[in-house]
Amino acid sequence: QVELVESGGGSVQAGGSLRLSCAASGRTFSNYRMGWFRQAPGKEREFVASVYVTPSYADSVKGRFTVSRDNTKNTVYLKMNSLKVEDTAIYYCNVRSSLAAIRDTDSGSWGQGTQVTVSS
Repeated sequence: QVELVESGGGSVQAGGSLRLSCAASGRTFSNYRMGWFRQAPGKEREFVASVYVTPSYADSVKGRFTVSRDNTKNTVYLKMNSLKVEDTAIYYCNVRSSLAAIRDTDSGSWGQGTQVTVSS
């Protein structure tokens, strides 16, 4: 059974930085895509970033966020710089087949989420 545990969320002022971590267990994930989605209040869950061999990013975070993974630790990270108020959301870790659509919000396994709040 796959288990994903996120950490690193919190509150920060606009322009600040945070790093999220997600530790995965239950199988070997080196052949899976790992990444992050987010859901803001009143909005649908949306793709943020993910990585299998090379990283992919939503346009809204490109140049500010960096996704990376450590296969020896079954962990995926999201370094978030230059945070904006509109980045406020619950961030969810996701793992999925490398063949699954990158931005599909129904695929794979999900963590419980970690809150990121950016204030002006």
